[in-house]
Amino acid sequence: MAHGLEFELTVGMGTSTISATRMRTIRENDMSFRRQIAAAVVAAIGIGCTVHTATAGESGTFTVLTSMTTDYTTIAHAGGTIIGGASQGTSTTIRSSGGPFVEGGHSHTTCVVYGKRSAAGTELEAACTLTTPAGDELYVVSKRSAGDVAEGGGGAGGLMLMGGTGSNSGVTGSCTYEVDYLANNRYVSRAECAWKR
Repeated sequence: MAHGLEFELTVGMGTSTISATRMRTIRENDMSFRRQIAAAVVAAIGIGCTVHTATAGESGTFTVLTSMTTDYTTIAHAGGTIIGGASQGTSTTIRSSGGPFVEGGHSHTTCVVYGKRSAAGTELEAACTLTTPAGDELYVVSKRSAGDVAEGGGGAGGLMLMGGTGSNSGVTGSCTYEVDYLANNRYVSRAECAWKR
């Protein structure tokens, strides 16, 4: 293309002269602007999909089985019984709708337990930390006012999910559970949980 070509452009009542180089610049700027708009639209769609995906995974349900060994001390106290000690074992997620709780996932579980039994009833509470093989922790508080901790005992209770680290950061929720105490200072429990973040 020869340089120095000029075109006459009639705008309204007047006439203006535009060079071929200026026309090319206008066209390139127009194409660049269109590309920027297209890129912004694609980015907005991508961000929208990412936010939607993240939001969709921010709540759910899971079922966990726990098998523990206990080391409790029981004393008579003021007309009742005080129970204290620790328990540890393994928790396995057997069902999950998704999120940080993966079906088949395991955690090492350690709890510190305190409780009292009197004529008014039983009050048991345990603070537990569940640690995944990756080192992510989940903090749980268990409360129960039914049953016992002796062999053949157990009962229903509730758990509160109190957050954690790594993949469990910001996770809260609640569970209902049933526990059965076995021989040789062991117990098993099954919890049905709902979580959110």
